Amino acid sequence: MPTTIKPNKRQEKSQKKLWVIQPPTAGVGQLAKSLKVAPLTAQILANRGITKIEKATKFLRPKLTQLIEPEKMPGVKEAVKRIKTAIENKEKITIYGDYDVDGITSVAILVSLLTLLGADADYYIPHRIDEGYGLNNEAIESLAKNGSKLIVTVDCGINSMQAAEFAGQFGIELIITDHHQPSDQLPQAAAIVHPAIEDSYANQDSAGAMVAYKLAWAIANEFTTGGSTKLTTGKKLSSELRDFMLSATSLAAMGTVADVMDLRGENRVLTSYGLKALPECNLCGVTALIESAGLAGKELDSFHIGFRLAPLINAAGRMGHARLAVELLISTSETHSMEIAQYLKSQNSQRQKCERKILNEVCEIIDKNGLAKPGKKSIVVANENWHSGVIGIVASRIVDRTSRPTVLINTTNGVGQGSARSIEGFNLIEAIKSCSQDLTRFGGHKMAAGVTLETKNIESFAENFEIYAQENLNQNDIATKLHIDSLATLGQFTNETVRELEMLAPFGQGNPRPIFATKAVRLCSPPRTCGTKNAHLQLAVTDGTASIRCIAFSMGKLEKKLLEHEFFSIAYEPQINTYNGSSNVQLVISDIQFEL
Repeated sequence: MPTTIKPNKRQEKSQKKLWVIQPPTAGVGQLAKSLKVAPLTAQILANRGITKIEKATKFLRPKLTQLIEPEKMPGVKEAVKRIKTAIENKEKITIYGDYDVDGITSVAILVSLLTLLGADADYYIPHRIDEGYGLNNEAIESLAKNGSKLIVTVDCGINSMQAAEFAGQFGIELIITDHHQPSDQLPQAAAIVHPAIEDSYANQDSAGAMVAYKLAWAIANEFTTGGSTKLTTGKKLSSELRDFMLSATSLAAMGTVADVMDLRGENRVLTSYGLKALPECNLCGVTALIESAGLAGKELDSFHIGFRLAPLINAAGRMGHARLAVELLISTSETHSMEIAQYLKSQNSQRQKCERKILNEVCEIIDKNGLAKPGKKSIVVANENWHSGVIGIVASRIVDRTSRPTVLINTTNGVGQGSARSIEGFNLIEAIKSCSQDLTRFGGHKMAAGVTLETKNIESFAENFEIYAQENLNQNDIATKLHIDSLATLGQFTNETVRELEMLAPFGQGNPRPIFATKAVRLCSPPRTCGTKNAHLQLAVTDGTASIRCIAFSMGKLEKKLLEHEFFSIAYEPQINTYNGSSNVQLVISDIQFEL
């Protein structure tokens, strides 16, 4: 069982993090020896549930050949057969996607692939505010009038029973590809491509973009022209199709990271390859996106996707219409791609300003009404002036600050549109289902969801949501936790070991960047504040085994307290800092605990 260290009474006001320290795993020494890695690296693998040598080797050295063959994805064979018929009969195919990064990249993958094959293919993404998530009758009727005969959903549709029936009235067939939690009843469709409709499928945590990628791959296999190259299976692809499918791993990687999928197993393989392919991706839109984010020529990791590239893509749907982001990713014009990317950059700047304003207002309401006081287990707040495209991000910020499941609701014309975000161990979609009597519509998964309700029902929804939270969360669940992979001595962090730890990347959900802790360290010299308004701290510490320089962001106020204590404990992420051609280990401090 992990060890939990609570802050002492003198720390409670300023430091509320619980250190949850993973205990040493039996057999780590042998695993390290067999893999020829440092014990710390082996311990991280064990913490991620990887204790077998074969599995660990694949984890450390992911290859495309480790991807599950596309034809094994549930529903893929039926979908490929129907799409092939549509292409041969020149039926108009519309790819219908969600307005977030996962949906946008999914649309781009399938539209680009079908266009390469000469299909009559178009796409449709509903407006986030005017239409909301998923299939809707108005869109289906419009697509029917425009000649669509086959609609392929991506990242949506698995719970659209009524909309599927409505499509049938217009003679439109559906292929549904999705990854959200299905209900007991499945919609009427020519094919349903979904990892969770068969329990035996190995990657139940596929992103919508992974599902779309597998379908595209299977279509490419079906239309192979017998070229001299192949992707990862025995089937040969034409060089054009192969080049596209390799470039499309970058799109699938963006969708997987942005949708916070578990970065172990197959998701890790695809993301790892997609990240390596990003800098040399031959898709004009991706190149323009990288340049507009100021990342050209840099080695990219999951952080760059999650915090630099994904926000630019999301800005289209949050501040305007997501169709523009799809246009960017499928564009074949370098000039047009750069124009769109620069526009999205300006849209993202507006989003950031809007986000800061809403965040400040939400925090004021929480403080004024005691919504995060001891005993409260959830937060539900509504306002008519909050931008519906931004409240989901703000809800995530509130979760980070309060460690409580949060629902923020925009109220306009008697209708509330809400975005919900959860904490570890709290199944959000089940919580929302328990309040379904208050809702007009809802959907999502255990960590993120959306709700629609009449404003008159918001108070009742908040009460029922809190009741569910009270029944399913205890006080420790809503404490801010810092998960620590291992206690270590400073002397263990050599340049070689820290570089070796980077082999565990890409980091993200299920495989977070490792955090270590060292107890009873002391200062080597007085700490020094730095940065704007002296917000940060530079310090050097020792535990008797080594002395290492550290940087503690946003901890400038602890300067005096550090000088008052001879010993203290630190939690940190080790990294290699290169300056003037010299590389040394540096610790990025996550938290400091003071002894009594």
